[in-house]
Amino acid sequence: MPDTDRPDTDRWAPARVEDAPLVSGLGRFLDDMDPLPGTLVAAVVRATQPHARLVSVDLSRARAHPGVAAVIGPDEVREALRPFPLSTGAAMPYLPTGVDKVRFVGEPIAVVVASDRYTAEDAAELVAVDYEPLDAVVGARAALAPDAPLLHEDAASNVATDRTFSFGGVDEVFADAVHVVEGEYEFPRYSSVPMECFSVIAQWNEESDGPGVEAWANFHGPFTMVPVMAGALGVPTSKVRLHVPADIGGSFGIKAGIYPYVVLMALASKHSGTPVRWSEDRVEHLLASSSGADRVMRFAAAVDADGTVNGLKVDLVDNVGAYLRPPEPSTLYRCFGNITGPYTIGAVEIRARAVVTNEMPTGLNRGFGGQQLYFGLERLMDAVAAATGLDVLEVRRRNLIRGFPHETPTGGVYDSGDYPAALELAEKNADMDELRQRRSDARAEGAHYGIGVALVTDPSGTNIGYVGLATPAQDRKPGRDKSGSTEHVRISVDLQGRVTVMLGSVPQGQGHATVARQVAADRLGLPVSHVRVVIDMDTATTPWTVTSGSYSSRFAPLVTSAVVQAADRIAETVRAAASTMLGVDAAELELVDGTVRARSGGSVEFRHAAGVVHWDPGALPEGTSARLYEEAAFTPREVRAATMDDRINSSLCYGFVAEIVAVRIDPDTLEITVDRVSSVHDAGTVLNQQLLDGQVHGALAHALGGAMYEEFTYAGSGQPTSATFLDYLCPTSAETGYDLRTDHVVSPSPLTPLGAKGCGEGSSMSFPVAFANAVADALSPHGIAIDRIPLHGEVLHQLFESKETF
Repeated sequence: MPDTDRPDTDRWAPARVEDAPLVSGLGRFLDDMDPLPGTLVAAVVRATQPHARLVSVDLSRARAHPGVAAVIGPDEVREALRPFPLSTGAAMPYLPTGVDKVRFVGEPIAVVVASDRYTAEDAAELVAVDYEPLDAVVGARAALAPDAPLLHEDAASNVATDRTFSFGGVDEVFADAVHVVEGEYEFPRYSSVPMECFSVIAQWNEESDGPGVEAWANFHGPFTMVPVMAGALGVPTSKVRLHVPADIGGSFGIKAGIYPYVVLMALASKHSGTPVRWSEDRVEHLLASSSGADRVMRFAAAVDADGTVNGLKVDLVDNVGAYLRPPEPSTLYRCFGNITGPYTIGAVEIRARAVVTNEMPTGLNRGFGGQQLYFGLERLMDAVAAATGLDVLEVRRRNLIRGFPHETPTGGVYDSGDYPAALELAEKNADMDELRQRRSDARAEGAHYGIGVALVTDPSGTNIGYVGLATPAQDRKPGRDKSGSTEHVRISVDLQGRVTVMLGSVPQGQGHATVARQVAADRLGLPVSHVRVVIDMDTATTPWTVTSGSYSSRFAPLVTSAVVQAADRIAETVRAAASTMLGVDAAELELVDGTVRARSGGSVEFRHAAGVVHWDPGALPEGTSARLYEEAAFTPREVRAATMDDRINSSLCYGFVAEIVAVRIDPDTLEITVDRVSSVHDAGTVLNQQLLDGQVHGALAHALGGAMYEEFTYAGSGQPTSATFLDYLCPTSAETGYDLRTDHVVSPSPLTPLGAKGCGEGSSMSFPVAFANAVADALSPHGIAIDRIPLHGEVLHQLFESKETF
């Protein structure tokens, strides 16, 4: 792997502090925790019908079963809970169970609380549900049909949100175009299949000033869900206390969907009079937890004779499943500011719709919104190349943004980059001449070999204000706008000069503690061994805001920026204390190698200067606070609410990925093998090369699953057909043994103190379409088109048999 521009590894890549507990069995997962005495265990009764009225739900036999403490069903939910607040005005109420009817297989109907899991499961089988089956709706196209059965009778249709946007004189641009290039594409729904499924412990507390809920959940955030939970429970947000363990067994977005179960288990606790624990099994998770949204999309480009793309029309239809479950329709809008990708496209028209179907509700999944967007945009760029007779790399090169900052028609402000340099490096590392020769040789032998490329702008530090775009500007309430990318951090220094950093962001394996420790140590001039990081989320005591959480690549640009701010304030106090010891002005002091050193000579140990603040505060210079405890909230001003003309900078920072993928297809079995991947990332300043590499490798493995194997599928009846690992296939290490060449360029962001941007999602957005473009290239001599994934041998057999786009 090339090591171009790598920082000094001794300083910037200390060993991960997270690994030792995990590999030695000392991780702190929720199933290992028993925070409340007398906790009972819950089992969930789930719908077996995709769409049916609930004629009756008989809980009597389950309630009479020995060892059962409580059973709740639709009546208890209807009486106690409010529908979750939605981000649109759709008349599609969502509760944690079906109450009038069920709308997808696996939807909760009842909860049994018992002395142990075995008893709860046995009693759950005694719940008798009488259904009146209804016709099911499967897939976005079926939901849009005029005669489609309605999932929510109070709504006029199955369309949960429908907005159209136009920027930059689109009609004129298309009227003047030499070529209008169009394509229709589909992206599948798939998940993150975390090692640990959902887990909740909840306790309902009756207090003098009203009920409250305390819960433990392996919930990675975002904490925008705390007010959603409070709204459903009918309590103030201050009465919802949420604990998140330090280890949550993976998520990458999926566990944001756990909050309905937190509410449901809180209600079960109220009825049982005890704390309640629920641990989801794998079948439940694959059946009814969450997935990324599948999308049907149409793209059109207005193109000049030389291949310049001047205009873009985009029609997006997301299938969000049975309910528009918050934070949806986030998938439609998360990439609004970067909808033109890395290209200088001046005019854009967007239609964004979300539809409901009798399928599992959707939510966040690594790269959410970007996976879907770039599949359409980068397939379209290949179509532009074909229409203009240009090479696929050349047509992209001609359209790349070259000057920064760059403002997109939709309001995104790209902070920095060198896109041509990254593309050139990706081509060099891929050894394009060799790959082209392999392709020529394969075709001469009657085999199939293809090369695909994808270029993506990688947003990080999400501005949650983008969700407001789901509401027309004239309907937004004055003074009720939303925006923000704030993250909080606390740092303290003890009597011996040891530093503690407390984060409000719970990681999923990315190494947050390692990087936060390293950043704080660097700002304070200390060895990393003198800094510890606390990650044990408690919404009552840990610093957080409504935007806090480990999602949308927020850690590098936002959390580390807050670490810098807090550490710099600590450093100011330590310098002030040392100035009294050395008799020099604090401005002449620097923190180096565990000391506070005067540039003119002389030094004291950091711990001794810190000791002055603790032991002799009266000696501090006038106006210096005796405080070695600082909290910082990094709040960049560049992320604001949507404007009245619907423009928004939907992320703080924008990185870049250039990815080239080569595939070989066996001419007899049509098995697809990834031959080589060249992946170049620009994530701004590299904070830790080891962790950046790990994020890239992980995103590639995740993306490989969606590109070749993973897909939640349903029969036309609405019954799921991929609810076990026999049918829902995931890649293993055996499938990731291709020739991987990763590299990076560095374009520091001017908007973050360290110049860092996010990097954890880039390849999850770029690889699926680069892979599809490679397969399309391999099959192009046979006149076979590719408009969706996943792609594997069975799919290719069907394509060869039909000789038409599937």
